[in-house]
Amino acid sequence: MTITTKIAGEAGTPTFRVYFLNGEAVVSPFHDVPLWVNEKAAVANMLVEIPRGTNAKMEISTKELMNPIKQDVKDGKLRFVHDKYPFNYGALPQTWENPHHVHPDTGAKGDNDPLDACEIGSALGAQGEFKQVKILGVWAMIDAGETDWKILCIDTKDPVADQINTIEDVERVLPGKINEVFTFLRDYKIPDGKGPNNFAFDGKLLDKEFAIKITNETNQEWKQLVSGNTESPLAIESTLTEGVKKSVCGKETKSKLSL
Repeated sequence: MTITTKIAGEAGTPTFRVYFLNGEAVVSPFHDVPLWVNEKAAVANMLVEIPRGTNAKMEISTKELMNPIKQDVKDGKLRFVHDKYPFNYGALPQTWENPHHVHPDTGAKGDNDPLDACEIGSALGAQGEFKQVKILGVWAMIDAGETDWKILCIDTKDPVADQINTIEDVERVLPGKINEVFTFLRDYKIPDGKGPNNFAFDGKLLDKEFAIKITNETNQEWKQLVSGNTESPLAIESTLTEGVKKSVCGKETKSKLSL
């Protein structure tokens, strides 16, 4: 599979979208790109939504046909985070935090989105790029009463990736990086007049094994979503994935979207 992007609309406007193509067929970055590259090695695909050094709040549009990237809108205005992201931020495909399920470790329901990922490599990500990343750990953010897991990961192509397999390795090879990421996640809403974000486990970064467990749990929830076994208003159309409730033709859908 070779994924390319197709821009619709003008950047900095509410109609701006980034769509995804496999050849001449439109695909969903949420449903059609596999989660795992190598599960045994804990290497997953990650979609870059917000490149490091930018602050426009870009995200997969989970309720739109084929799930393009768009800029979040709040109170009728395009949303920007006050401070620029100090890491590449994005999502893991084929994962879903179920809003009907109270997670036993957090006591809160899922936030109805794919798993968020914080990639700490040195290379600047491009919006719409899929990186292959090593999963290293996870924080359990509680946002507006919902579980919002944050996966810590590093691009497998990074010069130091071979030296990093655990959160202890991160601290040894990139001292201070874990605290930098956590501080941003905790405090990014403060300049907007809100308090710091809350976390389960007293803000502890949970280890690789726990992060893999969460990743697989949310992958199972995603399977229930796209099979139609879980009621949801999300757009679950897929052009490549088998066993889904709403399988569509990628070329016809591309034409329908005027791409």
